[in-house]
Amino acid sequence: MTIQRRRFNHFLTASVAASSFLSPVLTHAQSSSRVLLRAGDQKGGLQALLDAAGELKNLPYDIKWSEFPAAAPLAEALNANAVDFGPIGDAPLLFTLAAGSRVKAFAASRSDAYGTAVLVAPHSPLKTAADLKGKSIATNRGSIGHLVTLKALESAGLKADDVQLRFIPPPDAKLALTQGSVDAWATWEPYTALAETSGHARVLVSGRGLWSGLSFLAATDAALAEKRAALADFKERVARAQVWSYQNAKPFGQSLARIVGIPADAAQLQFERRATRWQDIDAQVLADQQKTADFYLAAGLIKQRLDVRGTFDTSFNVGKG
Repeated sequence: MTIQRRRFNHFLTASVAASSFLSPVLTHAQSSSRVLLRAGDQKGGLQALLDAAGELKNLPYDIKWSEFPAAAPLAEALNANAVDFGPIGDAPLLFTLAAGSRVKAFAASRSDAYGTAVLVAPHSPLKTAADLKGKSIATNRGSIGHLVTLKALESAGLKADDVQLRFIPPPDAKLALTQGSVDAWATWEPYTALAETSGHARVLVSGRGLWSGLSFLAATDAALAEKRAALADFKERVARAQVWSYQNAKPFGQSLARIVGIPADAAQLQFERRATRWQDIDAQVLADQQKTADFYLAAGLIKQRLDVRGTFDTSFNVGKG
């Protein structure tokens, strides 16, 4: 645990520095009478959405934002109790839960899975998932990109041992692909849209039919116990902001590009094709998550079966206490 915390502290210092371009919206000074939510975020995520929709105004609590380039370091921050909650995909959430993290998902969303994909260089000779045999693929270990890679291989009758997996973070993976040191890169939005619109990559295998499209807001057990009302309010604001974003797609795309610091065409593409909708954690969500957990077990990424029912807090569902 000491090593893990040391690694996280080192990463957090770099992460805060890297996120200095973000609009300083709502990093309020904490007062003794107000709850402070320590929010983790990923590039192209919640802060931009809430800011554009006006949902960061008149908050009854304070928010301190920390941005992470991927789910794995965000999950590590949750595990180290350095943030209270954050957005995380189904696969990385399972990965950190299997490692013993004391977190639960309290809100769920579904998106079109297309942008979680295996990418190749524009002029790569690879045409199908079967062509990945013997090739090198960069991705984050335990990420939704990793999951889609394994699913894509399975669809072609291949196994993980049939390729060379390189576990490196998105910025390094993109560089590796453009420089030709890997044959493919498995990633997610907005990295997919950025790579496509910049002409650096094309989609070889999309996540449609391979990934559930599920993502969650996950919080530490401590935050769920001590900051429940603030988390419930935050969840409602995110759901309202998501509806607003698709009713105001063009201005939101422009705002997203400005806040996140990516080109407008990439911001618009990844936002529109995600078609994200927030929903209750229902029986189908539980079934899909259990299916992913069982797949991870069969792939050897987790060591024992995980019953996902205990990894959700459904009391935040609409109409439930």
